[in-house]
Amino acid sequence: MVENVIYPAYIDRDLSRSEGRRVAEDQSVEDPTVDEIAEAVQQVGYDAVIERDKTYSREYEPRGRVVVKGTEDTTKNDLIQAVAAYVDILRE
Repeated sequence: MVENVIYPAYIDRDLSRSEGRRVAEDQSVEDPTVDEIAEAVQQVGYDAVIERDKTYSREYEPRGRVVVKGTEDTTKNDLIQAVAAYVDILRE
């Protein structure tokens, strides 16, 4: 089973690409949480497991991460973009 990991930094508008953001600035959101990311992952159709005590390697404070299971049929980049779009929709 293929697993992908999504950190909040991947879609955080306040970070630059070199600081870890992986989506375009207009697709990113301000201060995303692992709960929002997990909900978005489930909306996209995958299983999500939240690990709250994990820290992204380019950050110092733990914000957690979301492990996405069963992603054999998509690329990590497509998954991150879909999650960012759903988090943006959830906030409206």
